[in-house]
Amino acid sequence: QDQLQQKIICPGPVTCLTASPNGLYILAGVAESIYLWEVSNGNLLAILNRHYQDLTCLCFTDDSSHFLSGAKDCLALVWNLYSVLQAEPSQIPDPRHVWSRHSLPITDLCCGFGGPLARAATASLDQTAKLWEISSGELLLSILFDVGIMAVTLDLSEYHMFCGGMDGSIFQVDLCAWPVQRDRTFQTERESGKVFKGHRNQVTCLSVSTDGSLLLSGSHDETVRLWDIQSKQCLKTMNHKGPVTNAFIVLAPANMFNPDGKPSVPLPKFSKHLHGTESNDEQGSEGVTLRLGLHQQECGESYLEKAERMYSQMYSTREKNLVGDQEHLTIQVSELEEEVSTLRKINKNLFDFSARIITKPAK
Repeated sequence: QDQLQQKIICPGPVTCLTASPNGLYILAGVAESIYLWEVSNGNLLAILNRHYQDLTCLCFTDDSSHFLSGAKDCLALVWNLYSVLQAEPSQIPDPRHVWSRHSLPITDLCCGFGGPLARAATASLDQTAKLWEISSGELLLSILFDVGIMAVTLDLSEYHMFCGGMDGSIFQVDLCAWPVQRDRTFQTERESGKVFKGHRNQVTCLSVSTDGSLLLSGSHDETVRLWDIQSKQCLKTMNHKGPVTNAFIVLAPANMFNPDGKPSVPLPKFSKHLHGTESNDEQGSEGVTLRLGLHQQECGESYLEKAERMYSQMYSTREKNLVGDQEHLTIQVSELEEEVSTLRKINKNLFDFSARIITKPAK
């Protein structure tokens, strides 16, 4: 019988986890450290220690070029994945931005679309949700609520931001409201038509459907609710046996409905030691290994051999061209010397003729 679950031992209790959209990397928050693994072989590529308290949330940009981290130290950090991968194991790379405008622990993060040009939202227990620009690190919007915010998400068009509160309320914020204000206060009484009510305990997670019509929410009241965004009505309630910690909407993979579909390659064991250290080298890599066929190993020409052969051919052709060019230049020089000699003779004859005409006595 195929194994349905696989246990991966981590260096400590995982407080948050996310995978890059391209499927190549996995991030995990363990205490105040960020662990970065490569999915294909399980190598631990980096351990980032720039937070001062436990991690609470992690998320990638849609192009996997950057990732964000939030923690109980009230800081949200923006990391460039390329810079993290290029850093030496003994060095801790610096984050691209450090956002320190929250006064209480950060509870959730969300990235919009646009890669490094995207906008990101942060939620905090300080009763605010903030919208940032990743490229410049600038704070675009800060919204103050009546309760601490535990979850935040954006719709795909980024017209609205949804914030889940500690009291179970979900607030819909219009990001295109006029006039534009950097600091706003969400007034629940005046904007009651933009509040989803139904949860009896704090909201832990939010997710919007791709068409922007449905909102999924999870709560500590042991329920997951599906909402119609336009009417704010709850369409479905799914009961659980404990507090809901995470829930999100995702497109079903095509292989799920294929009866002939084969299971994917199982994940390797994730290393506890940084890739390249002695303890990690002794264990060896358990990733996918490509082996050449015997005919390719014995009779095939290696890449270096092909490169040397091509270089020798180019060099010999260049030498032939140089020899041919030298002979051609020698012939040209001799022809030009003969032409110059002829022109000198003609010039001398013209000079003598002119001199005779000028010095000829008049009759």
